[in-house]
Amino acid sequence: MMITSVRLHRLSMPLVSPFTTSFGTEHTREALLVEIGAETDRGEVTGWGECVAMEEPLYSPEYVDGSIEVTRRWLIPAVIAAEDLVAERVGHHLRHVVGHPMAKAAVEMAVLDAQLRAAGQSFGDYLGGVRRTVPSGVSVGIQDSIEQTLQVVEGYLDEGYARIKLKIAPGWDVEPVRAVRHEFGDDVLLQVDANAAYTLLDSPTLRRLDDFDLLLIEQPLAENDLRQHAILAGRLQTPICLDESVVSVVSAADAISLGAAEVINVKPGRVGGYLEAVRIHDLARAHGIAVWCGGMVETGLGRSANAALASLPGFVLPGDISASSRFYAEDITEPVEMVAGEVAVDTTPGVGRAPLPDLLEKYRVSRHDVYRR
Repeated sequence: MMITSVRLHRLSMPLVSPFTTSFGTEHTREALLVEIGAETDRGEVTGWGECVAMEEPLYSPEYVDGSIEVTRRWLIPAVIAAEDLVAERVGHHLRHVVGHPMAKAAVEMAVLDAQLRAAGQSFGDYLGGVRRTVPSGVSVGIQDSIEQTLQVVEGYLDEGYARIKLKIAPGWDVEPVRAVRHEFGDDVLLQVDANAAYTLLDSPTLRRLDDFDLLLIEQPLAENDLRQHAILAGRLQTPICLDESVVSVVSAADAISLGAAEVINVKPGRVGGYLEAVRIHDLARAHGIAVWCGGMVETGLGRSANAALASLPGFVLPGDISASSRFYAEDITEPVEMVAGEVAVDTTPGVGRAPLPDLLEKYRVSRHDVYRR
C-alpha cells in the first residue's frame, strides 16, 4: 500500500469514575489516535490506530504529547519512505527509533487496520483466533474504603464479569483482598495487581495473600528486575504474573528462562504492537506459560482489537476486556458490550471499531495533519 495522508487526533474523554492505582489517579483518558489514508490495489482505505500512552510518564516513560512528537517527526516519515509497505514490516521500518513502543504500536495498528480493511478480513481471522467470544474481566481501582470496594465489586459481579482484579499498594493489600474473598466466596475468580509497588522486603506481606486462593499477583516488584521476581516466586504459592517487565518477546523469553513468571499479561501497546504480542503468545504457549490480555483504558477501537487478540488459544485467563461502560459513559465507537461475562470478537474487516465522526469531533482537543501526498 501507499500512504496518502496521516492525521493525529488528541482526545480527552472523561471517565465515569476516577481510576486509582499505585502510581496515580486518572479522571480522564487523554487518548491519541492515528488516522492513515492509504491507496491499495483495491482502492482507497482508512486505517486507525490507538496509542495507549498516558497523559504523564508515570506508568511508562511514554506520554501523550511525547508520542505525538515522535510519531510526527520520526515514525510517520519512516513508514512513508518505505517501499511496498505492509503491516508486517512496520516494526522493521521503525527499528532505528529507540524506545517508544506505544507510539510504534499505534502506527503499526493503523497500517494493519488499513491493510485488513482493503482485504475485507477481520482481525480475529487474520490472527487465527479460535473463539467468537472471550471472557471479560474487570479491573477495580484503589477505593477510599473497604466498604466502597465491596460495593464496587458487587456491582461488577451483578453485571456478570467473569473475573475481578483488585489494584493493591503497600498499606492497601491484605485487608481489602480478605474482605472481598469473605464477602463473595471462593468461587469468584480473583487476582491482584501491584503495578511494581513492592520490594523483596515486602515478601512477608505478599506471602499473606497466599491464603486467598488468588489466580495471580501481577507485577509485584520493579519492572526491570527479573531476578528478584524469580526469588519472590520461590517464596510464594500464588503465581507471579509479569506485566511491565515484559516489553518484548526477548524479555518474555528471559523471564520464562529465569522462572520469574508463571503467567504473562500481554499488553499490545506496551510491547510495541499486536504482532509482537502474538510472538509473545506463541513463545509462552510453547513453554506452558499462561497469558491473558491486559487493558490500558482503551476506547472501543483498542478494546475491540484486544478482544480479537484474546481469541488466540494461549489466552487461557480472562483479560481486562471490559465493556465500554466500565470507563466511558459514551465511547467514540459503537460501544463494546459484555453479555453473560463475554465480549464478542468483531467479524467485520479491520483491526478494531472505527471512531464515529460526530463523537471523534466531540472529544477531540487537537488535530495534527502530518502528511498529505
